[in-house]
Amino acid sequence: MTHPDLLAILDLARWAPSGDNTQCWRFEIVDETRFAIHGWDTRDWCVYDLDGHASQIAIGALLETIAIGASVQGFRAEFTRCVDCPESRPTIDVTLIEAPEMLPDPLAEVIERRVTQRRPLSTTPLSEAQKHALEASVGSNFRVLWLEGALNRWRMAKLLFLSARIRLTIPEAYEVHRRVIEWHARYSEDKIPDQAIGMDRMGMRLMRWAMQSWGRVLFLNRWVAGTWLPRLQLDLLPGYYCGAHALIASNAQLDGTDAYIAAGRAVQRFWLTATVQGLQFQPEMTPLIFSHYAREERRFSIIESAVREASSVYSRMCALFPHDAVCAGVFICRIGGGDTPLSRSIRLPLERLIDNELPTVNVDTSGL
Repeated sequence: MTHPDLLAILDLARWAPSGDNTQCWRFEIVDETRFAIHGWDTRDWCVYDLDGHASQIAIGALLETIAIGASVQGFRAEFTRCVDCPESRPTIDVTLIEAPEMLPDPLAEVIERRVTQRRPLSTTPLSEAQKHALEASVGSNFRVLWLEGALNRWRMAKLLFLSARIRLTIPEAYEVHRRVIEWHARYSEDKIPDQAIGMDRMGMRLMRWAMQSWGRVLFLNRWVAGTWLPRLQLDLLPGYYCGAHALIASNAQLDGTDAYIAAGRAVQRFWLTATVQGLQFQPEMTPLIFSHYAREERRFSIIESAVREASSVYSRMCALFPHDAVCAGVFICRIGGGDTPLSRSIRLPLERLIDNELPTVNVDTSGL
């Protein structure tokens, strides 16, 4: 294998999704057939990732993208996680093994096209063939539960509307949003461009003004019902206008880092399969995250009412999906036909993701 082949694999892999486009990894090239992934999670600043699971799912999506990219070059990727590294900073050794009999994974063609569409979609139901392909994509260790039909989409939209009130009224989330949005941007290498958020022009102007300080957010929320417009445009309407909502749940107990990394691999194949079928897609993770916090009685905010509202989110989630599926849920999204967004997050260039100054780690055995 030549060095350019490894770079081609990494250049494709960098398009893996991550929460708010954080790209919580860097690559250390060891030789022409081996490199290390130095990851981290965002639990120290992101209220949506207090246990690191969201970042672990993102790293799993990265591994799946590497495996797909390796297949294009005629290689099989083997992953070994360092069991002695801190949970918050996983390190994974990647070895590329020649596999001339391996065919390129067809999902490789859409890796760079996979995108998040936050605006309303078509309400045309997914076909049985589409749902079957999506269900098969997650493998035997995971299952997909569907929420379809006008009544169920409306129930989910109202749940998203409730969950968004928590998201927009706690200072912990404000700090995250202030950090991850790039203003006056159509594209962003390491954040979410504001033009991709899904607000109309008036709403965007109001959001830009409010996000300059937490005091402005409090003023809008207290005196002019400041959460209503973004909740309407970003949650209620998109929640109703889609083909279906889908919950991906594990068939086994979610126990430890490897379980969530495996979930991320399944999520990436699900998302890429949707892209192959010409469907648009948006993650809807906050109801699932707040449900998990409520189930664990985690105090995720200094705002007492928000902690209480998380229990309501949990109850409503369990009214929409089986309780065991909610507890084992790793990802939730809406999906349907629609236009490709004109604005999107892109990625850091590969040269900024390769850092050979990182300390080399002797990786113990923990296969992924």
